[in-house]
Amino acid sequence: MSHLDTRAKLAILADAAKYDASCASSGTVKRSSAGGKGIGSTEGSGICHSYAPDGRCISLLKILLTNSCVFDCHYCINRKSSNVRRARFTVDEVVKLTLSFYKRNYIEGLFLSSGIIGTPDYTMEQLVRVAKELRTVHDFRGYIHLKTIPDADPALIEQAGLYADRLSINVELPTETGLTKLAPEKSAGRIRTAMRELKAGIDDNRDARAKYRSAPRFAPAGQSTQMIVGADAATDSDVVASAAALYGKFGLRRVYYSAFSPIPDASAVLPLVRPPLMREHRLYQADWLVRFYGFDASEVQDATDDGMLPLDIDPKTAWALKHRDDFPVDINRAPREMLLRIPGMGVRTVNSVLRARRQRRLRLDDLGRLTRSIERLRPFVVAADWRPLALAESAVIRRSLVKPERAQLELF
Repeated sequence: MSHLDTRAKLAILADAAKYDASCASSGTVKRSSAGGKGIGSTEGSGICHSYAPDGRCISLLKILLTNSCVFDCHYCINRKSSNVRRARFTVDEVVKLTLSFYKRNYIEGLFLSSGIIGTPDYTMEQLVRVAKELRTVHDFRGYIHLKTIPDADPALIEQAGLYADRLSINVELPTETGLTKLAPEKSAGRIRTAMRELKAGIDDNRDARAKYRSAPRFAPAGQSTQMIVGADAATDSDVVASAAALYGKFGLRRVYYSAFSPIPDASAVLPLVRPPLMREHRLYQADWLVRFYGFDASEVQDATDDGMLPLDIDPKTAWALKHRDDFPVDINRAPREMLLRIPGMGVRTVNSVLRARRQRRLRLDDLGRLTRSIERLRPFVVAADWRPLALAESAVIRRSLVKPERAQLELF
């Protein structure tokens, strides 16, 4: 690996990092390099080719320290037995690349992960050294996300939290059964213990900063995780239940879902084809229902057929069609909690409806000015001048709502 130049290493290790989806900067502390102090800046919105609320695409340098690994997880292209070209950056190379890319205005931060080199402790130490040098030597104020290693010494994780905005520990697969089968060298218990300790560190730091303004920040953007979908027999119902438990127990900022992608020289225990990309999208929609729309995991699971979310309609519509007795909803009288359950109405639309109806009773065309999804709304709402003529059968409504796939997927 030593004979490769930096450009060749970058080509290998940036490509190897593309399978990790858990790289957004939501909730990070805002820093500024105004006044000529420091290098870089970041805002509390998405990085790594994610989209900010105002539509901006924000990017970061997303690489592995190395794609060599002592583990042999069946689903991983960088597993020990994989026949891929290997490369490894030095700490100094990653630091220089990050600074160089930022100064050229290519990036606003760094997402750094790694295969396991030698031991988990040694690997974690190398990751921490990168973040520490960027922060303390170069006064880098951009976003840093480190992928942490569950088996590493907790003291190293604590150091990582002092220099990184966000830390993430991947649960890898939705169920412990799947992890045991596809990654026998990893332990679901150790992963969750590491997540629990990280949560405790974040909570303790929050309390310390409430009492002492001078207390150093610790992972101000919190922790996230990722699970692979479609590599094992886990259903969407299993995935939703697992994600809800992770949010509840560990206070995660995000759970990311990554559709399994077939890899070269794959193990016979893996599926031959990847799951539909729409499945991944439906799981993100289900995730939003739990996080922002007041749904319990059990309600989202109720929207599934044999444990799988339908691919032709979103999970909120699937739930509504199974609970036709709760509809239509009067947009002029219903509480916010029920408005959020109307298919086609997002959080912003609901907030707009609540503000507008204080002034007058809303008509259907008023609703049409607040959302682009008026055709989806009509069977489920009552307005001042509108009431569905009859309680249409769910199958009829479903057929009317199913349309050819659009180039850009929407959440709701």
